[in-house]
Amino acid sequence: MKTIQVPSRNQVDSASQGIFDNLQKALGTVPNLYATIGYSSNALDAYLTYSQATDNGVFSKKEAEAIKLAVSEVNECQYCLAAHTVLAKMNGFSEEETLALRAASISDKKLNVITHLAREIAQERGKASDEAKQAFFDAGYDEKALIDLVAIVVDITFTNYTHRLTQVPVDFPTVKPLGAKVAA
Repeated sequence: MKTIQVPSRNQVDSASQGIFDNLQKALGTVPNLYATIGYSSNALDAYLTYSQATDNGVFSKKEAEAIKLAVSEVNECQYCLAAHTVLAKMNGFSEEETLALRAASISDKKLNVITHLAREIAQERGKASDEAKQAFFDAGYDEKALIDLVAIVVDITFTNYTHRLTQVPVDFPTVKPLGAKVAA
């Protein structure tokens, strides 16, 4: 079985090299998963453009991180759980809250509604119960928010699947495992 290696800057095409340079300037590093996506400059450029666009939706950065943690837990992606735990903490969540988000037991009602719906969408391959959708609308969200939620689920699912497939080393602090998986 071939092992996927994280490419160096010299192992990718010039378009990916330019993106790596921009990531290095912006983040101070090129995360292993982004570097691996860089095997395809088209995929890396498209992903980063799409991800930036989802950041401009109706959800705050904190809410978006909650969604990404919930979906990453469903998809069992250790890389994205590690990366988005760091980002969630940078956006105001405590360690305990990141664990609660992953376990589908966050006490904040609006976060609970959006992460519950995101988990259902991820678990059910795009489907969600009428109850989860109605709870979302009852919480004050509208159709635009629903589509923005789906966009974030798709965004994080791409990186979840890419890591699950490639298993490149996680270059973020390891996350605490949950005691047991909790269904949505």
